[in-house]
Amino acid sequence: MPGRQRPQLSHGTAAISLPATLRTIPRDQHNLSRKDMSPNALRVLYRLRDAGFQGYLVGGAVRDLLVGGHPKDFDVATDATPEQVKQLFRNCRLIGRRFRLAHVVFGREIIEVATFRANVDDGSGDREMDNGRLVRDNVYGSIEDDAVRRDFTANALYYAIEDFSIRDYTGGFEDVIARTLKLIGDPEQRYREDPVRMLRAVRLAAKLDFEIEAATAEPIARLADLLADAAPARLFEEILKLFLSGHAVASFEGLERFGLLQALLPETATALAANRSGALRRMLLEGLRGTDQRVANDEPVSPSFLFALLLWPAYCRALMALQNQGVHVEEAQRRAADRVTLHQLDTVALPRRFSLPMQEIWLMQSRFGNRQRKRVLRLLGHPRFRAAFDFLVLRLTASSEHADDVAFWREAQLQSADELAGHLASAPAAGEEGSEEEGSDGAPRRRRRRRRRGAGAGTE
Repeated sequence: MPGRQRPQLSHGTAAISLPATLRTIPRDQHNLSRKDMSPNALRVLYRLRDAGFQGYLVGGAVRDLLVGGHPKDFDVATDATPEQVKQLFRNCRLIGRRFRLAHVVFGREIIEVATFRANVDDGSGDREMDNGRLVRDNVYGSIEDDAVRRDFTANALYYAIEDFSIRDYTGGFEDVIARTLKLIGDPEQRYREDPVRMLRAVRLAAKLDFEIEAATAEPIARLADLLADAAPARLFEEILKLFLSGHAVASFEGLERFGLLQALLPETATALAANRSGALRRMLLEGLRGTDQRVANDEPVSPSFLFALLLWPAYCRALMALQNQGVHVEEAQRRAADRVTLHQLDTVALPRRFSLPMQEIWLMQSRFGNRQRKRVLRLLGHPRFRAAFDFLVLRLTASSEHADDVAFWREAQLQSADELAGHLASAPAAGEEGSEEEGSDGAPRRRRRRRRRGAGAGTE
């Protein structure tokens, strides 16, 4: 809405100025329909209403339905306290200390029910700030308060079950229609309250194909280093949302555009900048396109493969550095894998159940050049073979140097054990191991030494 002012949020107990007067969008002026909503979410809304409480479908579900999406999660906001919600639903459990929430469980579906939050500290100790960051928020208020304290205007829309209208306190309805992502309140202050909001801005813009409003976008690059203060476990979860939700390419490009890649994946960002051919970036983007395609096809996606892809440029750079120091090839590979993993753990809590398979995918790449029968059969039987082979195929995007290896292993998977043994018996022996040099894809490439002939070789 032209001339609409940003609502101002407080750092502590100071008063706030509320946004424009409530705008109610009646049913005939929006496209939301109960047939597109979770029946369980509607069940929660009706029971809250029947018990005398306010209850609204809120946030991402309303936003996504407005733009023709198909939300998977349906959240509810209410004036009932978590304890009151629990009394209404036997299938309810209360979670969280930082933000107290009620989860109403219907089999595999969970409807998250949040009590309206206030914007001021009531002195109870249930609202806590730490260096500008909101670390605890369990002070309850009105729906108007709740709307203002949400992050983006697009997420501050409330669907009312009693008349099927949308309640808008921040101008979010027009922002969604204009496909604009806009923070509520002062952007810098909101990012300082929770630095992960910068990643959420990039992720939502990528998911929804929204533009981030100029004032919302401006502080991001300046404040990117604040992500170092975010909990590594939260950043791990945010990476999964960024890259395993079907919009990985747009998310990666958004991280680059707004200066967040260096803060989130610092060694990868450095390695990509140093790779002048751009081969590593081409490979990374192609891998992310494949991930998006798998999500679109409802096929499984692996966090281990994702991190193997995201950190591969960092691994290649660390490996090359170690080899240039004279470290033996196999030792350099192990040390590079460990070094990159440990350094990334300073930022993102990457669980071992994902980091160990990630490292196996890397370390198996050098084994694809070996044609010795026992090693070929052993590699084919490795539980991580398929992921490592898919990774090798992906490397063709960066360089055609791997075409022979890809062709050999693709054929090997189609042959019986006897056929493969016969093929290997007639194949020429592989050359001896040699030194390493950088390939055209930015990754280390083995340079084979020629076999030296014996003293009497070639004489009659």
